[in-house]
Amino acid sequence: MALGTKAFYKNQDLLYKLLLVAICASLIVYFFPKSGKFQYTFQKGFPWSYENLYADEDFAILKSDATLEKEKEAIRNQAIIYFDYDEDVVNNVLLKYEVSFSSTFPDSLYTSEEKNNVKIFGKKIITDIYTTGVIKDKAPFENSRLAYLKKGSTVTQVNLGQIHIASAIITQLQQQIEKSPFSQETNRFLQIYYDIIEPNTIYNPELTESTILNELSELSLTHGVVTRGSRIITKGEIVEGEALQKMLSLKTKYETQNFSDSRYNWIVFGYILLVLLALIMLLLFIRTYRAEVYANNTKVTFIFFNVLLMVLLTTVVVKYKPTYVYVVPLCILPLVIKAFFDARLGLFTLVITILLLGFIVPDSFEYFFLQVIAGIVTILSVPELYKRANLFISVGQITLIYIIAYFAFNTIHEGSIDNLQLENFGLFVLAGLATLFVQPLIYIYEKIFGLVSDVSLLELSDTNSKLLKELADKAPGTFHHSLNVANLSEAAANEIGANAMLVRVGALYHDIGKMNNPTDFTENQATGINIHDDLSPRESARIIINHVIDGIEIARKNNLPDRVIDFIRTHHGTSTVHYFYMKEKESKEDATISDFQYPGPLPFSKETAILMMADSVEAASKSLKNPTSTLIDAFVEKIIKKQMDEDQYLNANITFKEIQQVKKVLKKKLTNIYHLRIEYPE
Repeated sequence: MALGTKAFYKNQDLLYKLLLVAICASLIVYFFPKSGKFQYTFQKGFPWSYENLYADEDFAILKSDATLEKEKEAIRNQAIIYFDYDEDVVNNVLLKYEVSFSSTFPDSLYTSEEKNNVKIFGKKIITDIYTTGVIKDKAPFENSRLAYLKKGSTVTQVNLGQIHIASAIITQLQQQIEKSPFSQETNRFLQIYYDIIEPNTIYNPELTESTILNELSELSLTHGVVTRGSRIITKGEIVEGEALQKMLSLKTKYETQNFSDSRYNWIVFGYILLVLLALIMLLLFIRTYRAEVYANNTKVTFIFFNVLLMVLLTTVVVKYKPTYVYVVPLCILPLVIKAFFDARLGLFTLVITILLLGFIVPDSFEYFFLQVIAGIVTILSVPELYKRANLFISVGQITLIYIIAYFAFNTIHEGSIDNLQLENFGLFVLAGLATLFVQPLIYIYEKIFGLVSDVSLLELSDTNSKLLKELADKAPGTFHHSLNVANLSEAAANEIGANAMLVRVGALYHDIGKMNNPTDFTENQATGINIHDDLSPRESARIIINHVIDGIEIARKNNLPDRVIDFIRTHHGTSTVHYFYMKEKESKEDATISDFQYPGPLPFSKETAILMMADSVEAASKSLKNPTSTLIDAFVEKIIKKQMDEDQYLNANITFKEIQQVKKVLKKKLTNIYHLRIEYPE
């Protein structure tokens, strides 16, 4: 039992990472669609690269989207239009006619029989126009369209052009009366009609649309059948037209068929294997090339969480609206990974994520090509994420890449630009704009995972921040030293491609521990009084060494990120307080060197190694009486050689070549600081 417990604790980091991979793989497969993956890959406009394909069984040929759309449009254009016919309006109009006729046509004009004939004529006109109904405004359809007038429970069929329009009815009535034997009474009739005629027919969109939907539901989605044993496509044949429809039909049939439990389980098992393989490759990449990230479970969890998030977002979009798949801002992924780690890890993570998404997205090759290109452009176009202008430029470039790639693929498939779907350009613009969400997302991740990005480092580098202002007030000499070290470190980091922003911030805060007792350090002794003159070398060394521990405590109290605290821990490594050690040896031959050594740890990155060099060189340069270029060169070489002899850079991933480059920068910068010039003759 003891051996098992010991083995568990020894390998708990590895077990955690394997459990993380297993959980991510399970969630991804759970959200994946469980249809089988069609075994053939083909694209419109490209030759069929496999052997001749024959049908294993009968299957129907699906109509193309264009054909279906054309047939649906024909149904809508030919559909019968329904109108509601109100007979009460007609009866009301006839009643009004009876009243108005008596007052408009006095008895003195006609005999009783003549007046009755006139009255019947006028009533017939009303009856005739209301036979096909009167509508307020012209319906937005062709006059030749068939229309149904719904009169209670009965329906009358007419042409749309037969329904009268209220605004034009008076003119029509005038023409009709003028052609009759009663033309001399036109004005009297018009006077009556103008007051009483009103619409009685209203377009019924609900009933019309319901009828159209019924017809659309009966529309056949197929046209013809491929019989068993017949040839579907031959090798080298261009996949287009009828051949394309046959292949799409076969693919749809395969992916929508109901699988047996056994076959379904095998499909899930296959998905699990492939997803595990992809995620393990990501984990191995991190272990091989980013050991410091691999050693931190929080960072590994963060990376896998982002992969999982992007896969789940895309899966949801594909499930409900596949045409919107490019709206998912996948380019956020490399930006986020780059903000906390580096561009290479960001790109590799993006590629693994796109490989996973290739199982579910339509046109997986196009998707892979487009997203990888967009991801590369994203990483190359945003060298410094904390500069807002870079992000906006990147958004424009991402959108442009999407549009160009889509245009190219569409041209290849269609052989023309006639079928370009302009709404897709809008989707690409949305995807580009959604990338702007990376800034608040980085802030959220910093709070959740305790990571620090270059954006936060920029804020920490502000010398007006509370902690740095306190350092400047309490220990002005240390603050000035820190500024010089920051400038030296930043220049050296830029020279060898290290994180210049990180090393600058680390340099600004590396000596904050001296704030507790600033006069214990020579750079803050303005009066010339040195307390170490009255202390033993051992006590003096303890005071000097303690500024590292004090600095860590102050940093934690002020919530500085661990990445910054690392510079406080390591800027002296395990080096010796040499001056007091030699002083102790003068009085005691058995002086213990461990009492004069910093506790460490050693620098473990390029950035922390750069700070150790810059700090040592800048501090020691104050002892130079009459500095010259030659003296500074020898001085820098001596200090850094001593550190290398003490193996201070043993754990840092910095090469000899890079150390030489750092020394070159330090020499140049120190020469500029001391304003060394050639001596001019008098």
